[in-house]
Amino acid sequence: MESMQRTAVAGLVLAMCLASVAIAESRKEYRYNVGPQANVSVDAQYGAVSVKPGSANQVLITAIAKGDKVDVESQQNGNRVEVGSRLRPGADPQSGRVDYELSVPPDATVHLRSSTGPITADGLQGDVTLEGAGAQVEARNLNRGHLVVQTMSGPITLNNVHNGHVEITSISGDIHLNSVTAQLVKVESTNGRIFYSGDFGSGGDYRFSTHTGDIEALVPASASAEFSAQSLQGQVQNDFPLQPKQHSHISLDATRAFIGTAGKAASAVVMRSFSGKIRLKQR
Repeated sequence: MESMQRTAVAGLVLAMCLASVAIAESRKEYRYNVGPQANVSVDAQYGAVSVKPGSANQVLITAIAKGDKVDVESQQNGNRVEVGSRLRPGADPQSGRVDYELSVPPDATVHLRSSTGPITADGLQGDVTLEGAGAQVEARNLNRGHLVVQTMSGPITLNNVHNGHVEITSISGDIHLNSVTAQLVKVESTNGRIFYSGDFGSGGDYRFSTHTGDIEALVPASASAEFSAQSLQGQVQNDFPLQPKQHSHISLDATRAFIGTAGKAASAVVMRSFSGKIRLKQR
């Protein structure tokens, strides 16, 4: 009899837990018809946000609420679509979490924000802005648009981003750029690490700067760029065969700075750090 009572109590507890989960998590879909170059913004507060290309004239948003202290608000004004999380009193990252999955026209302008993330943008051709505090941010397979990424401590990864403008700012998050070529690539970090792997394209302007973080660039022998590196209190190391170029404003101390060209110097690459280490390596 006692065993049966224990089993019944355990079953009741499990049922209550499952019911609680069912109540806490809900899924809603929002569909909006839009014209060319629509503007789509998401303010998740807490939760994951991902966006990918879909129909040329429709925005599809799936909002998955994980807690019971948050409401989803969504609206359309002309060609602009906005969705966001409105936190109820007492909400925290768990009870106020909503995950958003978006499908947007490839040419849409997209603005995604989440404190906790992760945030992911994949396959778009329009302008993209990604903002997160501690959120992990990843952008991949982007083409022709203006990409802006801002985090406080969250790591940032870019893969296969081409033919646009890229601006990245982080306080302490590490930044990885793989196969990124653009007219302008500007990366700034206070004490995070910056790592670049690629050929720097042709005709681009690349500027990497940190205060205490390290900078490392890994490039193929076929790269064509003018490289300039300087660390005021850190060290620089060049493992790439550069042709020397004299500039009076660059320190002559080879442990602190170097400058030189590779190929036809089609792109300009400037790497600056106050006390971090800078290294240029051949792949």
